[in-house]
Amino acid sequence: MLRFVLADLHLGERPNDVERFRRVTDEALSRAVAELVLLGDVFRTLVGFPHFWDETVRTGLDELCRLRRSGVRVIFVEGNRDFFLDEPALDEFRDAATACHSFSAGGRRFLLEHGDLVNVRDWRYRVWRRLAKSGAARLWARLLPGSLARRVVSGTERRLARTNFDYRTRIPEERLARTAEVHFAAGVHVVLWGHFHRPWWHTEGQRLAAVVPAFGEYGVMICVNGESGDLTVGEAAGAHFVDTPLHSWYLERDGTEAARNHHGSHDSSSG
Repeated sequence: MLRFVLADLHLGERPNDVERFRRVTDEALSRAVAELVLLGDVFRTLVGFPHFWDETVRTGLDELCRLRRSGVRVIFVEGNRDFFLDEPALDEFRDAATACHSFSAGGRRFLLEHGDLVNVRDWRYRVWRRLAKSGAARLWARLLPGSLARRVVSGTERRLARTNFDYRTRIPEERLARTAEVHFAAGVHVVLWGHFHRPWWHTEGQRLAAVVPAFGEYGVMICVNGESGDLTVGEAAGAHFVDTPLHSWYLERDGTEAARNHHGSHDSSSG
């Protein structure tokens, strides 16, 4: 059993990004992937009512429907750009919509979250999120005329580009590490987040916490082997995806390899 995990696709923001996502769905079908986990923010904005959907959303959802018809489970993990994903209009495009997703693979317990709530001190964002995803907001969204709904989406996208911006662009390593340790203490072996876009990882013995790089920017996904529980990074290379060991890929891309090497040398010389 093989799983693909993708985060922060933001389909509709970049030229040809839907076509690049179609390559992922083709790869999933060719490799008999059992489950695709979308770790939040699949589109610029996704609201669970069809009158909010533009052509990009409909095309992307059609790709998910194609996967499900072939037996692939599709899981939506709610991101900060996702609203009311449990609405019946999305039933044909996903098997589950959830705030977090967990599973076991190779004897390891996995926990997957979007990550936008890691920063407990960002009270302005948390208040905005609570209001925007409230029952009253759901009713308002359901009754809004289609033309106005799509204008609201455009305005929401502009606000989301500013909301929580500093926190997303500066990875809060200490806060993520603390949160990971809480999950580890509860028996979780692997924690995966999206939201922060840039690669980051933290280990404690055999336990791992990592930010899944934004697909929209890096064009990569995490592949989870269901038998061994091993993780690799699938990266587009020409017309195919090539798997790379996770730690190797992260060391090359996270920008901290030189700092780690310098810190290690300093410790050795002083010890």
